[in-house]
Amino acid sequence: MAVTLNNGFQMPIIGLGVWRMEKKAIKDLIIESIKIGFRHFDCASDYKNEAEVGEALCEAIKTGLVKREELFITTKLWNTDHGHVVEACKHSLKKLQLDYLDLYLVHFPISIRHTGIGATGSPLDEDGVLDIETNISLETTWHAMEDLVSMGLVRSIGISNYDIFLARDCLAYSKIKPAVNQIETHPYFQRESLVNFCQKHGICVTAHTPLGGADANTKRFGTVSCLDDPILKGIAEKYKKTVAQIVLRWGIQRNTVVIPKTSKSERLKENFKVLEFELAKEDMDVIQAIDKNYRSNIQPAKFWGIDLYA
Repeated sequence: MAVTLNNGFQMPIIGLGVWRMEKKAIKDLIIESIKIGFRHFDCASDYKNEAEVGEALCEAIKTGLVKREELFITTKLWNTDHGHVVEACKHSLKKLQLDYLDLYLVHFPISIRHTGIGATGSPLDEDGVLDIETNISLETTWHAMEDLVSMGLVRSIGISNYDIFLARDCLAYSKIKPAVNQIETHPYFQRESLVNFCQKHGICVTAHTPLGGADANTKRFGTVSCLDDPILKGIAEKYKKTVAQIVLRWGIQRNTVVIPKTSKSERLKENFKVLEFELAKEDMDVIQAIDKNYRSNIQPAKFWGIDLYA
């Protein structure tokens, strides 16, 4: 099951996110996920595990488990490399052991002080606040992203963590329209206005943190997980599915791509099985009504000293 991007390429509607995935576990998990049926893998330079992902993909291709053209590989430009887009992309390609990317995203709509290609830190200034560059515009970054397409390094380009206003601006100055906007969205943070805007203008929405971050975000950010919601638990009992399966299926039925992360083999199988059932409209409506406008992930004020969403 796939969505067709605005440039005609197909993007599998469910993928495996590798953020916070332990390096030593990546190879086995990716090989196992490919055997289950996953073809879409969501990476980023900032996740600091592109090399391990690349080793797994290389083995899968060399052993005939999957063909390169059957895979959809995404990675992202980190904030420190907005002035070095081509070099950063090539660096990621080398680590991933790929000749091209299916999708390359601007990870955040912000440029910060360059610290070297592939050095994905978040440098702070003398006041302990994120050291933001003011001489590189998002438009300049985007046109460099467009160059990657003409160079054959990337098939599709997109944005990540852009709000309506920034997405609108990107549409205005782009020669190649963004194919994707990857954002946090889940039942507690549905962002209907942003999702509707993007879809209306031909930008596919990918839901990172599609499960609300679960225990990982509770521990890191102190946020509440929608997986504990009694209404969602009730719907899960009705369909004899896990709450996570209900949430992922809801995301798919609102025409967003979902990229859940898991480090457990049994969860991989459960996540992929969301393609095997469908939620009734009344249950979709019930889930829509539990929106809390509650962000559970990416809390910049906690580690960058600045609230990018204020």
